[in-house]
Amino acid sequence: MRPILNAPRVRLRTITPADAPALFGLFSDAETVRYWSHTAFTERAEADALVADIAAHAEAGDLLQWGVEVRATGVLVGTATLAGIDRMNQRAEVGFLVGRAHWGHGYGGEAMRALISHAFGGPDVGGIGLRRLEADVDPRNAASLRVLERLGFRREGLLRERWRVGGGVQDTVLLGLLASEWPAAYPA
Repeated sequence: MRPILNAPRVRLRTITPADAPALFGLFSDAETVRYWSHTAFTERAEADALVADIAAHAEAGDLLQWGVEVRATGVLVGTATLAGIDRMNQRAEVGFLVGRAHWGHGYGGEAMRALISHAFGGPDVGGIGLRRLEADVDPRNAASLRVLERLGFRREGLLRERWRVGGGVQDTVLLGLLASEWPAAYPA
């Protein structure tokens, strides 16, 4: 179950089948997904499949993906994800996407602060109690790297030719953040 996570201007909420059109709008924009690990959607059915996949993974407990909604308008502007959740080793991977029309407003940083606080928070405060978070970022994605580094993620390595996307091969920067490093100044 994905709880609703509130930040000052955004809310992270469960993605439902009704969100498929908005998700298609986000994931079909080549500029928005240019650093993603897959190419832009070309058919609405891909968004429907994404919604079903998110629900299946949430049920399995290995991935939690929220819709990032602007609280004032209710508009879905992106997604925020905990993937590869490993409860035994208390770690997971994070990811986020904000649609191009909403870049530069700080929504990604707000969403990630809420997600990180939830991931590191203990069950006593409704969190997951993880110890480590990782991010896998295309080194050309300067904006996402800035967001993560402002949140305390540290670069831990470069994985050369890690992804094959759209006929090209991409490197990745691996970043990590430990619960012991997470600033108390960022409550969800």
